[in-house]
Amino acid sequence: MQDIFFYLCKLLNYLAIVKSFKKVLISSMLNRRHIRIKVMQSLYAMQQSNTDQIQSGEKFLINSIENVEDLYLLMLTTLTEIRNKEEEYQEVSQKKHLATAEERNPNRKFIDNQVLNLLAQSTSISNKLEERSITQWRVHDHYIQILLDELKSSELYKNYMSSKLQSFEEDRKFVVSVFTDIIAPNEKIYEFFEDYKLTWLDDLPVVNTLIQKQLKQLKDDYSIFLVPRIFKDLDDKDFAINLYRKTILNYDELAKEYEDKTPNWDVDRIAEIDTIILRMAICEMFKFSSIPVKVSINEYLEIAKEYSTPKSSIFINGILDNISKLCQDNDKIKKIGKGLL
Repeated sequence: MQDIFFYLCKLLNYLAIVKSFKKVLISSMLNRRHIRIKVMQSLYAMQQSNTDQIQSGEKFLINSIENVEDLYLLMLTTLTEIRNKEEEYQEVSQKKHLATAEERNPNRKFIDNQVLNLLAQSTSISNKLEERSITQWRVHDHYIQILLDELKSSELYKNYMSSKLQSFEEDRKFVVSVFTDIIAPNEKIYEFFEDYKLTWLDDLPVVNTLIQKQLKQLKDDYSIFLVPRIFKDLDDKDFAINLYRKTILNYDELAKEYEDKTPNWDVDRIAEIDTIILRMAICEMFKFSSIPVKVSINEYLEIAKEYSTPKSSIFINGILDNISKLCQDNDKIKKIGKGLL
């Protein structure tokens, strides 16, 4: 009877852990808005190169999306890399012929930080690093030294190292602060990413927010750190490819929908990025039956505010609203389900 009770308790504990894992697995790197931005960037790049090779543009899109994972891994592993760099420094200092008492017996609180060690021991992270061949910090380790120097000169580090408290919660809060205050806003890291891959600049806010969220969710009792999927599900992956393809294949048709609805604007003078946003939005309205019209309009207005001129969102909103009303009146837009218009 006692054995049955023991195994029952063990099973319940296992199920609780599995449930917590599922919460972690829910997270994905890209939401629908960022997917739209990736498609927009690919269409813009294709337009700038004056090519009509659909496959090359699609390849650019897929690579751009997959590279978000590389950026995520690079940003995340700055934490373990600065920890490793400090450990190497302490080991070298201990072996010095005239090592000081402090060097012979260094404060290992930072090195022994439970969250940093949890990240270092994560098979999910190590497997992805190997799979994606992420080795940039080995080649450019001076950036890690820059981060470590900035960290060690900060009050955040000094207060943490002098604290007598030792708990997972304290370690977690410290790591979150290190990432938020030291790593994420570092200009040198920003410049490195800008030179390495230009599209990463738009991905950084998404990646940094995701890492922050994951670090804050870590718990002492069943801590695990999993690299999230790029897409939430297959529907999101299909959405990215289909949005790109349908916009490209119907480019001229989509343009006709707004060309006669700009009486005060010369079509040739409309900002290039605005024409892409308009085509994508109209494509969603006409070609994606499960996405509500209002959702499409709102999403592209937000994208216009971020990527185009100050007046673009007002201009785009007027056109899309006009198209929406006209098409609803003549039943041209077909949506599946109630309330989708």
